[in-house]
Amino acid sequence: MNNINIYNSLSRTKQEFIPLKDGCVFMYVCGPTVYGHAHLGHARCAVTFDIIHRYFCFLGYKVKLVRNYTDVGHLEFDADSGDDKIQKKAQQEQVDPLEIVQKYINSYRSDMDALNILHPAVEPQATTYILEQINIISKIIDHGFGYVVNGSVYFDVVKYNEKYKYGILSGRRIEDLLHETRDLNNQDEKKNSCDFALWKKADKKHIMHWSSPWSEGYPGWHTECVAIAQKLLGETIDIHGGGIDLQFPHHEAEIAQAYATNKKPLANFWVHNNLVNIGDKKMSKSLNNFITLQDLFYNEDNILGATFDPMVLRFLFLQTHYRSTLSISKEALLAAQKGYCKLLNAYNSLISIEVHDDVEGDAHNEEFENRVKILFDKCFEALADDFNTPILLANMFEIVNIINNLESQKIDLANIAVKSFEYLKTNFINIYEHILGFRPYAHSREEKIILDLYANAKKKEDYKTVDFIRQELKKERKRIADFPTFSILKYDF
Repeated sequence: MNNINIYNSLSRTKQEFIPLKDGCVFMYVCGPTVYGHAHLGHARCAVTFDIIHRYFCFLGYKVKLVRNYTDVGHLEFDADSGDDKIQKKAQQEQVDPLEIVQKYINSYRSDMDALNILHPAVEPQATTYILEQINIISKIIDHGFGYVVNGSVYFDVVKYNEKYKYGILSGRRIEDLLHETRDLNNQDEKKNSCDFALWKKADKKHIMHWSSPWSEGYPGWHTECVAIAQKLLGETIDIHGGGIDLQFPHHEAEIAQAYATNKKPLANFWVHNNLVNIGDKKMSKSLNNFITLQDLFYNEDNILGATFDPMVLRFLFLQTHYRSTLSISKEALLAAQKGYCKLLNAYNSLISIEVHDDVEGDAHNEEFENRVKILFDKCFEALADDFNTPILLANMFEIVNIINNLESQKIDLANIAVKSFEYLKTNFINIYEHILGFRPYAHSREEKIILDLYANAKKKEDYKTVDFIRQELKKERKRIADFPTFSILKYDF
C-alpha cells in the first residue's frame, strides 16, 4: 500500500500513517449536535473526511468509520450550565426532544446523501451510550481526576496537568486557562475555573435525564465521543477527526479523559478541517450570514440568492486544502460550477469515446502514454501528501485537456493503444467517482422523461410548463437542478 503522510494536529507536523492493525483504519469523526439543519461548516467537515475515507478504501484498506450524533448534554455556548440546545429547540417548537433529534438526524442524512458522502459503519447517538459514559466517569473519579459536587461531577484539570499535560493538542497553557475562565458560571461548584463537567445533576425543568451513582442527571458534552470511540473502535484508534473549532475544548477534553481512564492515547492522529467564511466574515447567525445546506440546495431565497447543485459545493470545498480557511460567495460557487461542469463533461466524453484497434510498435503514441502516466502519478502523489485535493484537481484538469483533444481528434485515436486508453479511462473514473466522490448523474426512465419535458419547455420558454413540473416535483420532495446538467435532486426532510 502507498505511503501516506498526514498532518497530525497533535504533533503539528506531517507524519507517515502507519495503521494500528495492518490493512485496517479505525476512524472516528465528531458529528453534529442535532438541533438544526446542517450548515456549510458541517458540509466541509463531512466532505473532508469522506475524501479520507474514500482514499483509504481505494487503497484497499478496510475502513471502520464512526460518526456520532450529539443528542444530549451540549449546552448553549459550549458551557457547563444553561439550556441544552436540543431541549431549548424542542420548547421553541413545542414538541418532544426526541422528535427534534429524529427530525434533524433525517435532515442531516438527506444532506449527506445529496453530497454523496459514504455512510459510516456506525452512526451512534450519545443517548444510547449513557452506561458507557457513566463507566468512564466512574473510572476518572477512581483515578483521582474527577470530583463530585452537589450531584454533578467535574474533571480536575489542574490535578490532571500535574501528572500529564493538559493542552497538548491546542497548545493552551494551564496558567492562561485559569485566568481566561475565572468568571464562568458554576465557578462556585468547581475547584478550578477551567474544570469541565462530566455529569450534570438535572434540575426540574430538564427533560432528558438518567439515573447515575451521583444524581439523576445527564452527561457532559465531552464524554460521549470517548465512550463511543472506545466501545466501537478500541481504546486507541488510528484517526480522530472534526472541525478545527472542536480542537478546544472538546478534543482537548477527550484526550484528557482517555489518559485519565486508561493511561492510553485516544488516537494516534488528530485531523482537523478549517473553518468556512461567508465572503470575508465568519459564518454566524448573529451576523445574519448563516447558510444551511437545505437553503443552498433547495431555497432560492437564501442570502446568496441562488441554489447550487451539491456536487458544485463539493467541488468548491476540494479546490481549497482542507486545513486552509475557505471563503464562500456566490461568485466562488459560480466559478466552481463552471469548473465542475468541465470535469463532468470530460467524464461523460470519456465514457463515450471508444478505441477499437490495438496499436503496436512504432505506431503507438508514446508521448500520450508518458504524459498521461506522469499526470496520474502526480494525482496520487497529491493524495498521499495530506490529501492535497487542490493539486490533484490541477492535474485532473490537465487530463481533461487530453480528453477534450481526444474527443475533438486533435489527438489521433488511431495511434492510441487500447491498453493506454483503458489506463486513462480507469484512473480518471476512479478518481472522479471513487476518490473525489462526484456523482455520475443517473435517473430512472420516468425521471428522464420528466427531464426531457422540462428541457424542451425551457428551450421554448414555456415557463408555465416549467413551473408546473417544478411544483409537481416539490410535492414529492424533489427539485430540478439546472446545473451542471438537468438533474433531479431528492430531499427527505
